[in-house]
Amino acid sequence: IPNLISKQVPVGKDATENKEIKKGGKIPKFSFPVKNHVELAETLNIADFETSARVTGKGFYYLKNELALLNQALIRLAIDILKKKKYEYIETPLMLNEKSIYASMDKEAIEQSVYKVKDEDLNLIGTAEQSLLAMHSENTILESVLPKKYFSYSMCFRKEIGAHGINEKGLWRTHQFNKVEQFIFCKPEDSWKEFDLLLDNSIEIFKQLEIPFRTIDLSTEDITRVATRTVDLEGWFPSQNCYRELGSCSNCLDYQARRSNIRYQKGNEMSFVHTLNNTAIATERMLACLVENNQQPDGSIKIPKALWKY
Repeated sequence: IPNLISKQVPVGKDATENKEIKKGGKIPKFSFPVKNHVELAETLNIADFETSARVTGKGFYYLKNELALLNQALIRLAIDILKKKKYEYIETPLMLNEKSIYASMDKEAIEQSVYKVKDEDLNLIGTAEQSLLAMHSENTILESVLPKKYFSYSMCFRKEIGAHGINEKGLWRTHQFNKVEQFIFCKPEDSWKEFDLLLDNSIEIFKQLEIPFRTIDLSTEDITRVATRTVDLEGWFPSQNCYRELGSCSNCLDYQARRSNIRYQKGNEMSFVHTLNNTAIATERMLACLVENNQQPDGSIKIPKALWKY
């Protein structure tokens, strides 16, 4: 049974009826032919998609030299911003048993995305949301320590079975990627306040990276079965002349907490917590967005000032 949908969610038959909330940043203007991130990376010899396709298959990549270092810089920036906000940093297991991983999403979504380890009760995580949720499964949390605010850096692994498929080449939709994820356990009366704060964290990262972006309220037919409301953050891609999803922020109310049996104690009463998750940054997609928006006439890439110290 899917979660109840928030009254804030726009009613719509598909993604075409998602609702734009706001825009930020300045869309760049170019006086030369724009290249996509694959063309830029291959010309600069900072990624290799041919070798990865040969040794692994499509949906993988080699990051090289400056692009690999830029990836680490993005991770470091997100970690530093969230640490200053007093979120607790966690590095989680990259594999979970079936009971734990199924608690985060519905069965069909899991089967389309998660890699299972043959002959073992282990599955590669598709996001640290799954392992952060599992960390408190079967727990009773004292009211006095709520909200519990976590963030985690991890590699993520996804089969990506479905209509969208996998990109033949590039960093847009891949079987593995790096992500810094935010996750909150809180009292029900605080979940919408925490939702806004999570969204603000991601917007702050986008602003520091000087990325043109917009936020989108997903419609009733585009939202997952687990969330009550999801807002996507989209970055501008000059080669496509449009915004594309770079992350999402979801309030799941007590849906995941019921599946994982996570409660809090208030006096003599026991209630389920609310859970929220948000992509602070998915670095491969952000790399693609950054290099396209910051390409120069000579083919080089300008680095946003927030990353210079890294």
